Formats: sequence, structure tokens, C-alpha cells
Amino acid sequence: MTRLSIRFDLRVPAFAKTTFAGQHRAMLEMVAWADRLRFDAVCLSEHHGDPSGFTSAPLTLAAAVLARTEHVHVSIAAALVPLHDPVRLAEQIDTIDCLAPGRLELVLGAGYRSAEFEMAGIDRRERGRRVEECVAVLRGAFSGKPFIHRGREVLATPPPATPGGPAIFVGGKTVASARRAARLRCGYSPAVAKHEVIAAYFAESDRIGFTDAEVFGCRSFDAYRARHPANAPAAPGFVMVTRDPDATWRAIGPLAVHDAVTYAAWQEDGVVSDTAVPGAATWQDLRASGRFAVVTPEECLALAARDESLMLHPLMGGIEPALAWEGLRLFEHEVLPGLRRGA
Repeated sequence: MTRLSIRFDLRVPAFAKTTFAGQHRAMLEMVAWADRLRFDAVCLSEHHGDPSGFTSAPLTLAAAVLARTEHVHVSIAAALVPLHDPVRLAEQIDTIDCLAPGRLELVLGAGYRSAEFEMAGIDRRERGRRVEECVAVLRGAFSGKPFIHRGREVLATPPPATPGGPAIFVGGKTVASARRAARLRCGYSPAVAKHEVIAAYFAESDRIGFTDAEVFGCRSFDAYRARHPANAPAAPGFVMVTRDPDATWRAIGPLAVHDAVTYAAWQEDGVVSDTAVPGAATWQDLRASGRFAVVTPEECLALAARDESLMLHPLMGGIEPALAWEGLRLFEHEVLPGLRRGA
């Protein structure tokens, strides 16, 4: 069955014909739509200091989304935990889990943009240690019991409704991050599909006897490799359905280019996330990359069959809600029935 996700980062560049408030309102309407259609996940992320306003408060958004929905899960991928006080973070997560038990999961990211660490007044070199500290604090908080943090006793309230707390994964895109995830006995959510990175995670998990290792639902490297062959095309991070891809590309092209170029410029640690398109300068470049998919209903069904998943990103880069809704309605009426027949 095709896994259906809908993503929001709510960027609005200065030249977009919409507003931040308008995009936030549209997001809440769209997640209610996705919930009605039984999407699997709403995906949120986090960045700071972006002039286009990439969402900086994913837990706030998660609470709003969960309050407007009944079934869909919210995945924050990733929460940049070195930028936060871990106890305050745990309290917010516990509270959200009480509001919507079992429907929140988090990928704990170390972050990589120097500007974000400078803005927070945090030494970027401490990011690995801070991720490890955050995992320890979350586990202590999720226990519902007092625990020791930095030499003092802490009790995070309320306790989570889900026994053991929401699912947490460690994110990253390097061998070092993969091994850290294993040592922390967490699932791993890589931002790259490089087999050497995933293999390092499972190898370290085997070495330390961590038997619950997981990458995107795969419990071994062989299982991951079978589902994600090394030569397989990457699934697009943006899918939009239209009857006229050429016309839609002309309408959204400047927004897509701004979104892609600025995001690629953030990849300053030398390791490029799979969602980035380095070197793209025009919407034609993005179209050729396969990372941005503007497709007909028939092409969307073929994409779903190939990848067994679809990620809609209806407000990408500041797309106006009216245009975004055209794509969502077309998906609902001409793609979703085909997906369900093939389930």
C-alpha cells in the first residue's frame, strides 16, 4: 500500500503572493483534508533565521495539527534539539502526547547551519553531545519518574499518555551520526540514502547488541537494501498533481527555484541531504532532477507504484492556497481512487 504524507515548512519569500497567516490557515485546512482521506503522516521540520520564514516552532504546529485531526500521525523531521533546553522540550512533547496519544514521533537532528547555532548562542561543536543529552532527558521524562539531569533532580510533567513516550529517532547524514544513533539505541532516520551510512548503523547496532534497530521500517541492512536498491531513483520530496504540468511549472517555477537554491546553500557541512538539489538554477533544472515532481494523475499513479510512497508539499515555497487546492482536489478525485484499487 502506498504511504501518503503531506509536508509543510510554510516558507513565504518576499515575492510570493500570499502571507504567513494565510499559509498557516491553509495548512490547518489541508491537514483536516488529509486526515479525512486517511493519509499516514503530516511532516514538519525546523529551521531558524530564514528570511522566508521556514517554520521555527514545529512542536507548536504539531499541537495545532493534532487538535484538528483524529487519525493522522505527525512526524517532526527533524527537531534541532541542540538549540533547545532538553527539559523544556520534554515537557512540550509529554503535553502533546497527552493531547493526542501515540500520534507524535520525532527525529532528533543535530543541525548543521552555523547561522542557527550563532543565533542561539550555542557552540556548534557541542551538537553531538547535546543530541546524546537530549535522548537521556527524553527517556527520563517519558518514564514519568524523577531523574537526574546536570546534577539536579528533575520531574517532567505531565507524564506522557503513551507508555514509554512518543517514538524518537536520531537523524543525520554521516557515518558518525549513524553510529551515534545505534549507540543511543534509537531508530535511525537518515537524510541520505547512502548505503555505507545505513550499513554503518546496522553494523554498530549488531556490535553492541541493539536488537530494535530500524531505518524506515527496515530491521536489517539486507531488508533496507532490498527495499532501497543503490541504483534506485530517489523519491521526490515535492509532488503536485495537475492536468497541465508545463503551465503549473511556469506558475510555481520562481518559488521552486528560490526554495531549492536557498535550501541547497544551507548544506554547508559538505554532506548534501537527499532533498537538496545542488547546482539547480532554473525550474527546468528542478524538473529534470526528479526531486520536484509536477505530474498528471496518470504519472502520479506511476510514481506511487515505483516508490510505494508519495510526499505532497502543497504550499511549497509560498504557493498560493488556491493553486495548491487545485492540485489536492485533483489528487483526491483522480489519483486516490486508483491507489485504493491497487491496495
